[in-house]
Amino acid sequence: MKHKIVLIFGVWIILVSALWVNFRNNNEQETSLHMINMNVQYQYTIQDFEVSYDSERIYGQLYLPQDTKDKHPLVIISHGLGGNYETGSTYAMNFAKQGYAVYCFDFRGGSTGSRSSGSTLEMSLFTQQEDLDAAIDTLKTQFFIDNENIFLMGTSQGGAVSAITAANRNDIQGMILLYPAFVLVDMAQEQFKSVDDIPETYQLLWLRVGKTYAEKLLDYDIYKEIKKYQEDVLILHGDKDDIVPLSYSQKAIDSYKSARLHVLHGAGHGFYGNDATQAIDYILEYLDEHLEKS
Repeated sequence: MKHKIVLIFGVWIILVSALWVNFRNNNEQETSLHMINMNVQYQYTIQDFEVSYDSERIYGQLYLPQDTKDKHPLVIISHGLGGNYETGSTYAMNFAKQGYAVYCFDFRGGSTGSRSSGSTLEMSLFTQQEDLDAAIDTLKTQFFIDNENIFLMGTSQGGAVSAITAANRNDIQGMILLYPAFVLVDMAQEQFKSVDDIPETYQLLWLRVGKTYAEKLLDYDIYKEIKKYQEDVLILHGDKDDIVPLSYSQKAIDSYKSARLHVLHGAGHGFYGNDATQAIDYILEYLDEHLEKS
């Protein structure tokens, strides 16, 4: 009897051990597969994609991941004063590799080398808001865009334009602002005391602009405007920025219902090298956290 008990107990031990090994191996395999999926990088295509506003041409490039998804979350990147669609190319490539459709475009009159219609003398924050609205509305009609996951991202003046645009829409899931140039409103109000003081053309930093640029800014409260946006906002700003002081982003944090500010120490107006890498990491983390899961 004693030998039978020992034998049964021994068989039980072997069975438990076998089950444990099988469970551990399956668990390790599932963990490994999960880690691989988290690190997938997609191939992507870059294609010309034009939008129109009031019969005028808005040129852009669309980065589209080549994966099995029917629809992709979308990031629209807006460039700064005097910039162009290439400003966001490094960001766009990194986002597309992670499965995001990305649109980079030229504002009408956004620079002297713009591939879109218009003159820099006719451009303002508000004509650029019109352009961004047109881009959003057009892209929403494309079958490959997930309309529940549209994100705006802007650098410098493009950040200010993105903030104004998002404040007046209800279809923007999230927003990323890089050294947003809210200072431009103060610059106009300090330079001109009335519309009559504004010349037909004047030099704004590195770009010659027209009277239309400053006209609507003289009595404009940009912080009152942007606070209408109710979703989470990510702001990245360097503490060595000599164009847009960090204090403007700090004030924006107080204006928004929910916003997070990451200060990149030693970074100026524009992120390069390690600063750009750090910014991309922050942005991808934010995007992943704020995707509306279907």
